Amino acid sequence: MSKKLAMHETLEVHEILTLKTSCVTKGTAMLELVEDEKLKKFWKKTSKRLQKQLMN
Repeated sequence: MSKKLAMHETLEVHEILTLKTSCVTKGTAMLELVEDEKLKKFWKKTSKRLQKQLMN
């Protein structure tokens, strides 16, 4: 069995990574506008988790 991804699988992985990166970037940029402390805490935790996932 081949361990290489097919072209469509590679494109799907790229699409997912692009979306996650975009979400982290936009969410981090918008964090300054958030006034609710619970929401800020939630986003910071989520952002750290997403960044960790993107690095692995």
